[in-house]
Amino acid sequence: MSSHSIHEPVPITKSLDFVYEAASLPSQHKRWDALRSRFSSLYGKEPDFISRSPGRVNIIGEHIDYSLYEVLPMAIEADVIIAIATSAAPEAKVSISNVNSQKFKSNEFIISANGELDIDASTHEWTNYFKAGVKGALGLIKAGDASVTPRSMSVLVDGNVPSGGGLSSSAAFVCASALAVLHAIRPEPVSKKELVELAIVSERAVGVNSGGMDQAASVFSVRGDAVSVAFSPELHAELIAFPKTEPPITFMIAQSFVAADKHVTAPECYNLRVVECTLAAKFIASRLHLNLESDSSSLGQSLRGLQNAYYTSRFATPETSNWNEEERLNHMVEVVRKMLSDESGYTRDTIAAVLGIEVPELEQRYMTKFPVRASNFMLRQRALHVFQEAIRVTRFKALLKTPPPEDGHDDLLRRLGALMNETQTSCREVYECSCPELDELCTIAREAGAYGSRLTGAGWGGCTVHLVPMGKVDDVRKAWEEKYYRVKFPDIGEEKLVEAVVASKPGQGSVM
Repeated sequence: MSSHSIHEPVPITKSLDFVYEAASLPSQHKRWDALRSRFSSLYGKEPDFISRSPGRVNIIGEHIDYSLYEVLPMAIEADVIIAIATSAAPEAKVSISNVNSQKFKSNEFIISANGELDIDASTHEWTNYFKAGVKGALGLIKAGDASVTPRSMSVLVDGNVPSGGGLSSSAAFVCASALAVLHAIRPEPVSKKELVELAIVSERAVGVNSGGMDQAASVFSVRGDAVSVAFSPELHAELIAFPKTEPPITFMIAQSFVAADKHVTAPECYNLRVVECTLAAKFIASRLHLNLESDSSSLGQSLRGLQNAYYTSRFATPETSNWNEEERLNHMVEVVRKMLSDESGYTRDTIAAVLGIEVPELEQRYMTKFPVRASNFMLRQRALHVFQEAIRVTRFKALLKTPPPEDGHDDLLRRLGALMNETQTSCREVYECSCPELDELCTIAREAGAYGSRLTGAGWGGCTVHLVPMGKVDDVRKAWEEKYYRVKFPDIGEEKLVEAVVASKPGQGSVM
């Protein structure tokens, strides 16, 4: 991870200069002061500390983290900050409030002496995210020292990552929560890797098959760099600096204002895709008589596991042993096309028969922990997207690591943009996670001068990310205003317009 290690502790700082760009400092000082003041008036005491984790934008590598393939996100400046004060008490009670008290109602809950905490994933309750952080942090602490007991906590939350905007507000909340609880109960340095692994598992308690990219980007990121996150054979992160180009590399993020809350739509969207990818791996492995080993993916087996099994089986040859990752992935695309030939999808009966199990067992294994609603499972399309997107990430990363010649800056930016455009096409036509509004934002941006445009996050609404020449930023912003925001939202105010579009630099990850 360049000069940074994923095992190093989450930074502790007393200066907001470490976290935010200079232009944002006045508003951030005001925001943090307001959080402390509100905490004091609410609870009659000062907070012991404030934990902070940011949202993220994924530059490339969409919907492949839960298949354990590498992704390339970066943290953004928008974040969740949590003020906490703790106290010893016979019964550990958590009192939690939000600065936006009209939208997010205050709550209280008890943590049992053994650290157990019930989370009803079927209810879309905002405090579930904090509960998930509590449960995960206590589980980790007690695994090392069973005698540790929970403490009472007074909590105040402030978040400005748009909910349902595709910028991972949920992961920012869970990461900040887990970090806060770890520090509250065990006031010692918190390893970044430990926090990410904990947050990945914790968010699954809220009812989403989280792959891990969101949490890794929120915690590992360092200002100025993207972070390449790999999940196999184990969690690994590498900071990647953007090459100096003329025009400079600039990313713009545009909100569609179509809410895409993956926790609400999960059974037909996000969770369904996770199940389809897992079933695609199982289906191909069964047909090829491959032993698919358990791994760290959401459902315990993945398309990355399928690739590993394939190249350590009878299909391995002296030729394949010399292939690079892109060559191996290209061959897996051909395997999918041959083994999953039905483009109309596969029924439960067909899948169960190939796996050699009954339909009730299929549903129990793969569709109970995270329920899904579907009659046909589009295994071919989902597997094709994953392997082809993994190829695009490999190419994108290689381009970033190869400094362009003096006269090759524009060519580099166009090649990076072309890969982003290919991702959007695949998300729309193969993975089916886009929507008309996202497609329209991408089309408008390209026509106004963007090199590359694609959805980011789960999709089905939320945000888009765009690689834009610095000199075209105002043109793209104006085109969106005239052709999208003013058309779809005629009464939109200036404040909402400012919120809608952000020209972003890579931000700082979690801090205390």
